[in-house]
Amino acid sequence: MNQSLFKYSLHLGDNALIIGHRLSEWCGHGPVLEQDIALTNIALDFVGQARMWFQYAGEIEGKGRTEDDLAYLRLERDYTNCLLTEQTNGHWGKTILRQYLYDVYNYQLYEDLMESQDERIAAIAVKSIKEIAYHREFSTDWLYRLSGGTEESQQKMQEALDELYHYAGELVEHFSWEQELAQQGLIQRRENPGEAYFSIINHEMDRAGLDVPYDRPMQTGGRTGLHTEHMGFILTELQYMQRTYPGVEW
Repeated sequence: MNQSLFKYSLHLGDNALIIGHRLSEWCGHGPVLEQDIALTNIALDFVGQARMWFQYAGEIEGKGRTEDDLAYLRLERDYTNCLLTEQTNGHWGKTILRQYLYDVYNYQLYEDLMESQDERIAAIAVKSIKEIAYHREFSTDWLYRLSGGTEESQQKMQEALDELYHYAGELVEHFSWEQELAQQGLIQRRENPGEAYFSIINHEMDRAGLDVPYDRPMQTGGRTGLHTEHMGFILTELQYMQRTYPGVEW
């Protein structure tokens, strides 16, 4: 088994699953019907991506675990999603800010993954990139609408940025097993992915009239299984059906 490839596939599946679950919590609670439906569809996009990564991870592992096993039957410390994905939805502006920070990273990532020499990784990336491009367009549009709206909406966006910005660094954190995959040609990893990522989001925040909290240290740990207090509550809800009725399938 290629342990590094298994970890990487699982990590990408965890990211998509958890942020997709967070967005699904908006179903029936959106500010207007159009945006309610939009977020529900985006959540389904992420769940679809999670399925593809978990299917591939199960095949790589070769122990017979299915996508359902990997999604629902692991302990909290076994999940390697980034901390940003598990942050609470809060108000509409906070959800948009969280999504923007994630969508910029995700689009950059999948652009690179399309160049993978691993046919399965490249296929997943090619299949997902149009969805991810729309996600980024959606969150960017709302970022500007809210930041340039009323005084109250601008203040809420600033508060959301102050709360969430220090989780963004983990998205582009370097891991040795990613370097191994890059050397094998299985993933395309930029020499300094953080530089490209932060140049984009910092520029956009400046254009939106928001002050980037540069002085706050970045928070990490999710990729090694150390999560915030929110993760346990997410898994309690996410895993309920599978643990109550073992064997049910998506």
